Amino acid sequence: MADTTLSRALDSDLFWSFRNSWTARLSSLVLISLFLAAALAPVLATQDPYDISQLFLLDSELPPMWAEGGDPRYILGTDQQARDLYSSILYGLRLSLIVGFASVALAAALGVSLGLLGGFLGGVVDATIMRVADVLLSFPAILVALLVNGIARGILPPEQHADAAIWVLILAIGLTNWVQYARTVRGSTMVERNKEYVQAARINGVSGIGIMIHHILPNVLGPVLVIATINLGMAVLTEATLSFLGVGMPATQPSLGTLIRIGNEYLFSGLWWVVIFPSVVLVVLVLAVNLLGDWLRDALNPKLR
Repeated sequence: MADTTLSRALDSDLFWSFRNSWTARLSSLVLISLFLAAALAPVLATQDPYDISQLFLLDSELPPMWAEGGDPRYILGTDQQARDLYSSILYGLRLSLIVGFASVALAAALGVSLGLLGGFLGGVVDATIMRVADVLLSFPAILVALLVNGIARGILPPEQHADAAIWVLILAIGLTNWVQYARTVRGSTMVERNKEYVQAARINGVSGIGIMIHHILPNVLGPVLVIATINLGMAVLTEATLSFLGVGMPATQPSLGTLIRIGNEYLFSGLWWVVIFPSVVLVVLVLAVNLLGDWLRDALNPKLR
């Protein structure tokens, strides 16, 4: 059974498209490398940047090891707090990916659920969901994320801001991006609900929830997968933007955006490596995600086959 499933996957149009697309192969290789580096951060890092006892202030502001004054112990140099930049990037990458994946999962779950309900039920339910979506679309995503972030920080006591920062970021970004999923799934659901297999399920006594979950949902997951892939890059960028603005992860637990913000403050002091290396990693990550998402969108489009 497993061999049959594997052989079908290898013979599929999607895998054929993947094999014949160098951008898909290269972006997948880059993403896998970055994911492994983030997952294995405690093993690959030479220092725990979150552990103050491992920091030595006399080693602060050291340039990369190949530059004049560099130290072989710090491959990419250190920041003003003597944190090993290489280790900080690994841990920051892990935080950025956690926020990105979790916020995409939240947005997809919320958007797909509301899209299914609106498209299947129609009427007042559909109109209400779409009007809320229209209101959110009328504002830039970063402003909505800032609003949600500000409300959450206003509700929580100040001493809990640092501990709750990652959850606030996930909530802010997730509530910003659900509209795309809802509108896409709603449109597909309105087409699928009038097809024969849905009518047959109704005649057989299947409940509305059962029809939505077991019959309609599997047929609308293709566009959702494409949106989720592209939104991962956007979620990471939004997290980096919020952190750069100072409302994201705290400096004691830096993400890529926080590292860039900290480095930008010392850029004109000659500490170019503190901002350059995290920025390069962020650009490579987002570019690889977007390239993979573009390939997936074209590969799943039947009009391009």
